[in-house]
Amino acid sequence: MTTELTLDARGYCPQVRQVVSPNHDARLDGDAVKVVVVHNISLPPGEFGGDDIERLFTNRIDPAARPGYDELARLRVSAHFLIRRDGELVQFVPTEARAWHAGVSQWCGRARCNDFSVGIELEGCDFAPFEAAQYISLLAVLRALAHRYPLEAIVGHSEIAPGRKTDPGPFFDWAQVHAALPQLRPA
Repeated sequence: MTTELTLDARGYCPQVRQVVSPNHDARLDGDAVKVVVVHNISLPPGEFGGDDIERLFTNRIDPAARPGYDELARLRVSAHFLIRRDGELVQFVPTEARAWHAGVSQWCGRARCNDFSVGIELEGCDFAPFEAAQYISLLAVLRALAHRYPLEAIVGHSEIAPGRKTDPGPFFDWAQVHAALPQLRPA
């Protein structure tokens, strides 16, 4: 993957694979992207690879494939980007639209973080380190976002939904991200 990414006028990154998710809607007028929310996801839980994450974000997950998938099949969720273990970057929702990634959330006293954030899912879990290739892709997309939007911070899902979410988890290397992009430290 190239380490230089751009976003077009609609918020698509033409250098990455596009998989369209129906799980998004328009941002409200005046809602500029200010925050990037980092998540982790693995489907089945604790396993990497396969297409279950893409199936979840496109409402095509098989409810009978695994225990618990019946509940997942009812969800309507997405993220703007997914970064696979090998660093592959997949875009589901243009950044000019509101992806459904944060749920009940609050940042700096403002609720509904989906309204003013971009969600990036890292293929991973709370119990294993992320791969170097994932950080390379993450930093590339963060630079593109910082070039386009007046970003104020990069935060974990756990910071905007404390007590409800734990991702990106204890193995996420915040120091590496903040060293590369010190202007995106949390408020």
